[in-house]
Amino acid sequence: MGKGRAGEKLKRKVYEKHLDKMHAERVSLQEWVKLRELKVCIVFEGRDGAGKDGVIKAITERVSPRMFRVVALPAQTEREKTPRRRRR
Repeated sequence: MGKGRAGEKLKRKVYEKHLDKMHAERVSLQEWVKLRELKVCIVFEGRDGAGKDGVIKAITERVSPRMFRVVALPAQTEREKTPRRRRR
């Protein structure tokens, strides 16, 4: 998408152009999911201040609110933070 290096900001017009393309793709995906009566779950995980809220807002602002639901999950417990061990 962007031609800059990781961490570089895109120019506003370039960003909005890419965002418009992604919105069109999301609407197409929404129609495809609706037509086939499927469900989709998208999970955003990251630290506070990582920009998740902005991404979620950008994703949901131009799609039908009847088709999307945003849910905030509670923080992980200490036990959930530990790596899972494989059973043999």
